[in-house]
Amino acid sequence: MRLFIRLILVFLVLLVPSASSKNTHPLYEKLDLFSDVLEKINKEYVTDIDQSKVIDAAINGMLQSLDPYSAYMNPESYRNMNIETKGEFGGLGIEITMESGFIKVITPIEGSPADEVGVKPGDYIIKINETQVKGLTLQEAVNLMRGKIKTSIDITIRRLDEDNDLKFTIIRDNIKVREISASVMENVGYIRLRAFNQQSSKQLRKKIKDLSKKNLDGYILDLRNNPGGLLSQAIKITDAFLDGGEIVSTRGRDKNDIKIYTAKKGDILKRKPLIVLINRGSASASEIVSGALKDHKRAILLGEKTFGKGSVQSIIPLKKNGALRLTIAKYYLPSGQSISEIGVEPDITIQEQKENFKINDSINDNQLVYALNLLKK
Repeated sequence: MRLFIRLILVFLVLLVPSASSKNTHPLYEKLDLFSDVLEKINKEYVTDIDQSKVIDAAINGMLQSLDPYSAYMNPESYRNMNIETKGEFGGLGIEITMESGFIKVITPIEGSPADEVGVKPGDYIIKINETQVKGLTLQEAVNLMRGKIKTSIDITIRRLDEDNDLKFTIIRDNIKVREISASVMENVGYIRLRAFNQQSSKQLRKKIKDLSKKNLDGYILDLRNNPGGLLSQAIKITDAFLDGGEIVSTRGRDKNDIKIYTAKKGDILKRKPLIVLINRGSASASEIVSGALKDHKRAILLGEKTFGKGSVQSIIPLKKNGALRLTIAKYYLPSGQSISEIGVEPDITIQEQKENFKINDSINDNQLVYALNLLKK
């Protein structure tokens, strides 16, 4: 074990800046402390430990001290991520992050088991079956929630506007992400975008082309409970509604490393009225689209403030088939405003109704009903 620890430290030492006396560099003292702690754990902990898991946890702790979105993925986690990005996978159907030691729901995927039982954006998962979430890493919690299709799992949730904790029993299932759908409601074109995957912009343009054959009064773009996805798709979709101008910029560690993305193709709606529906489950790419359209005064934003995930993660493959998910930049709207930890405010705030609320329900979706009435006026 001691040799194993020293090998790790040798690797870490390569990252230490040069100093006139290496032994006096503060980071060397911390590395020695790290070595001592690992050795004590190995010798004196109450049960035998899995050395590999301990090191994985240490790496994850280091990354999660940076922000909630940076993480280490062991080979199994990396394989699972690649499966999930194909658009069909097994599980509960929730996008999650870590906040204050608890698992926070960014959004349930529409039609998923979690969505069907009533899990909502902003919920905190505090217990998985009988295991307390406090103290677990994000990956450990994800592993607990995974399981065979058609098996059940109990999750306990703390919701900010509820006095008592809520307990849900969820049956795991295949999760199919339906990206986009469109329909006509009261002579208004309604477009529901659920994710930003590789074909989203092409599908959106096709749906709008079909809708534009009818003489519609206006359009509604529904981004509620859309957790985001590919930056490239966010840019292309925003471009579909603008005649020009900046869409978003990304800024990394180097102050000179600024990338600016602009609209080029022109407004496919020909300036017809547009309302964008947003809520607490609208994150990342959804915030880029809604924020840019608001800054350019191209659309009215209606609903609730968005999630506030305004950072760019890069997946960096590592040796032994693992990977590093690392935050490398932040998004900035055309106004210069960062989305990160702030979100996008709607022009018109309409909280979802407490009882029987359901997205895209002409009776029980009060936000959609308000938008339809606004366009009719």
